[in-house]
Amino acid sequence: MKPNVEKDLRAFCFSCMATIGDLEQLEKVNNYKIIEKIDSTNSKTTDSFEEKVYREAKQMSDYYMLFYCLERSARDIVVGKLKAIHCGGWWATKVPQQIRESVAKNIQNEIDAGVTQRSENEIDYTTFGELGEIVKSNWADFGDIFKSVKAFSKIMTSLNILRGPIAHCSILSEDEILRLELTVKDWMRIQSN
Repeated sequence: MKPNVEKDLRAFCFSCMATIGDLEQLEKVNNYKIIEKIDSTNSKTTDSFEEKVYREAKQMSDYYMLFYCLERSARDIVVGKLKAIHCGGWWATKVPQQIRESVAKNIQNEIDAGVTQRSENEIDYTTFGELGEIVKSNWADFGDIFKSVKAFSKIMTSLNILRGPIAHCSILSEDEILRLELTVKDWMRIQSN
């Protein structure tokens, strides 16, 4: 590289870094997102995709994370409550047979596919809707956690519908984002303290 070109390139790079620093400072002061950094750890795998698809994925990742936390906490509630009341045999005695059969089929499908099993716990093979059915079929055990079976059913139905676009890689509209946020607040609200 010629000396002047190298000098100009370095000056340009330092100028860009200074500009990014200034923009980051403006973001902090104004609490407004101006720039978005692309996570370099994913760049090798995501470089193959269109920028539009990558940005949509980044946008939807927050809602995926929200649902991940919600579903994991719902599973923890179910396991914690049924295990505390019915001890180790709760899966065989308190989970509806149809759900147990569905879970057994899902486990066998993973075994047959030769992939790493997602979990050793059957509860991790249930769908969000099946978790709701487990709670409703054991309402006497969960009545002290959730205030109303009707409210619980309504919220679980709404969450299950909202989960579809997230789980199947579609963009949520602004209305559905708002609906999701409100439904999660409802989920927290129906739980007794």
